[in-house]
Amino acid sequence: MPNAPATILVFDSGLGGLTVFREIAVALPGAHFVYVADDAGFPYGNQSEAALIARVAEVIGTAISTHQPDLVVVACNTASTMALTELRARYSVPFVGTVPAIKPACAQSKTKRIAVLGTQATVTREYTRALIREFAGGCDVGLVGSSHLASFAEAELAGTPVADAAIKAEIASCFVDTDARRTDTVVLACTHYPLLTDRFRAVAPWPVDWLDPAAAIARRVADLIGPRPRAAAPASAHIEFTSGRKPSPALAKALSGYGF
Repeated sequence: MPNAPATILVFDSGLGGLTVFREIAVALPGAHFVYVADDAGFPYGNQSEAALIARVAEVIGTAISTHQPDLVVVACNTASTMALTELRARYSVPFVGTVPAIKPACAQSKTKRIAVLGTQATVTREYTRALIREFAGGCDVGLVGSSHLASFAEAELAGTPVADAAIKAEIASCFVDTDARRTDTVVLACTHYPLLTDRFRAVAPWPVDWLDPAAAIARRVADLIGPRPRAAAPASAHIEFTSGRKPSPALAKALSGYGF
């Protein structure tokens, strides 16, 4: 059994990965966490595939060299669906990605009508369509791409929330009511989106289950890390922004709630 607490690198284009980090920190008390927010490259949904793969590989490679993590969590659906294969080919450290939770959504849906709410890049990927072909038998799956929700989530965390109407417009296409079957489950296929779940519930035309994969990701990370000695101190964490910026007072206050 390793005799030192694990070092876990959590990576995202911005702050959406905090929703995943929070669950992993609960599952692995005593671990050391490094959170890398590639805000200099945000948003990822607007970049070409080749450019994104190159950027993610470079930023994560630098972080691996600096921090020598035991495991890397790519807490970003867009980066995971595009760059995980390249990352695993380049680096020997284990990776855990974040992909749309289509299988559990279809399994739990009672109406067999679900929506996958992600960035444009995630919902148009062949990776996502392959998940649908493999796991969505007998379930109608609507793919809903948003160009704005990740930015809305960043603004929410920084204390400048957008209007309800803007949120409602972005999620409207998730809700389908035809053939006496309503959408009853929405897959949150961007780690930023759970930051807005309360906003989604408030403007949704009817109640649905908003499926956040963070807890399942945390279980996978804990399984891969395995038993570790219990540290005397609680989990430690620090955050790095690729832009080098310093958080505003409002954002710093929000980050303190996550342990940074």
